[in-house]
Amino acid sequence: MKLKGDWVARKVFFVAAMMVVLGILLIIVLVTKEAVPALTKIGPFKILFSSKWEPSKNQYGILVFIVGTLLTTLGALIIGVPLAIGIALFVTEVAPKKAAGVVSNAIELLACVPSIVIGWLGLTALIPLLKSLTGKATAFGLLPASIVLAVMVIPTICAISVDAINSVPDAYKQGSVGLGATRWQTMRHVTLPAAKSGLVVATILGMGRAIGETVAVALVIGTANVFPTSLLSPTNTLTTKIFTDIQESSGIQHSVLFVMGVVLLLIAVGLILIVRKVAPPITKVS
Repeated sequence: MKLKGDWVARKVFFVAAMMVVLGILLIIVLVTKEAVPALTKIGPFKILFSSKWEPSKNQYGILVFIVGTLLTTLGALIIGVPLAIGIALFVTEVAPKKAAGVVSNAIELLACVPSIVIGWLGLTALIPLLKSLTGKATAFGLLPASIVLAVMVIPTICAISVDAINSVPDAYKQGSVGLGATRWQTMRHVTLPAAKSGLVVATILGMGRAIGETVAVALVIGTANVFPTSLLSPTNTLTTKIFTDIQESSGIQHSVLFVMGVVLLLIAVGLILIVRKVAPPITKVS
């Protein structure tokens, strides 16, 4: 006989789950509704595949912002993924217990730092440093944005990578060492390949964090609506453009900003589908 408390708990959990689903559906419906006027009047092709952003001439191409988003995300992953996986290997395979605890706590604290603080540090410390190193009058662009994003995605990638590495059976590592492999050979040829699916999931989730970041990137990337010509040339991303224009926009321009939101939602859905494809299936415990 099932207890009444179990029935109540199931109903509460069901309602909570349905509220999450309803919230997601409302977001999709509202964003799509606001994007429809621009899609019907201008057309999706002219919006997505044009690089001309001149509202005064009714030109609303967002290709520049899509490219800027993808390039900054790629740069953040190139910088952040090796560092995050290296830290995860250090914590799980190399460091003494006390040192591993200190590093783990530091990564957790880094995850708690507000994005605006990291962006402000990028603006006040990183930008002047890059200007002094390169001798350029300005250092806004893809490189500082990628560095700032890398700092922000490291905690996410590192935490999931630690779990993935810890999930590798000890028998694999012991067998490798028993065959004469060194610790580094074991990590390279046994641990990392065995944890590959988890590391890929960590990278994809870190990518999702990087794509959705706004304020920190807006402080260091510049506000130019052009394709970047170098790592230190100002450009823009989807999120930063929405952030800077949403308050003063109206009419079709306002609707185009919601088209950018739809693009971000589609990217997020694509990343989720990739994670579900790559992640190992969850086995139910009977």
